[in-house]
Amino acid sequence: MGVIDAGLSVLFGGGRNVVVETAEVFRENAEKAGVRSAATQQAALRSFAAEFARRRSSRFDRLIDGLNRLPRPALAFGTLGLFVSAMVDPVWFAARMQGIALVPEPLWWLMGAIVSFYFGARHQAKGQDFQRSIAASLAATPQVVENTKALRALQSGAGALEQPADPQVEIQAPNAALDEWRQG
Repeated sequence: MGVIDAGLSVLFGGGRNVVVETAEVFRENAEKAGVRSAATQQAALRSFAAEFARRRSSRFDRLIDGLNRLPRPALAFGTLGLFVSAMVDPVWFAARMQGIALVPEPLWWLMGAIVSFYFGARHQAKGQDFQRSIAASLAATPQVVENTKALRALQSGAGALEQPADPQVEIQAPNAALDEWRQG
């Protein structure tokens, strides 16, 4: 093997490619970047698939889920229906209200407890979600305060740098050591 062959073997052969390895220090290898990008996208899609996968539920589960969604709309539409019936046929409505007046007080208490527990559980779940979002907002408060201070300093001109008349002149921040050296 000649000297040229040995030199080319060192540069391009022997399992390593010194030229490619050196070039990759300055410029990303497009093929490897594509492989990494594809792997990242596949991982994201797998994550989304796992997160949004629909679970197989039985007919009973679907029936119960449907029944759980009925009380709020039924109460809302029922109340609106009472208003409409009071306007359309006041005598019929008054007769029904007389019947409601005969309901014993313990039954009203029971009805109130059932409705309170039903809506209270939902209110508690939504309240806990709200508290988590408030906690996240409070955790970001120090950063927001710092950003606000910086913006106010820029607005008042205290943190703003003077723009030079000549656009070719470089803007430099004040340097106490350099100013002292110039005076000294």
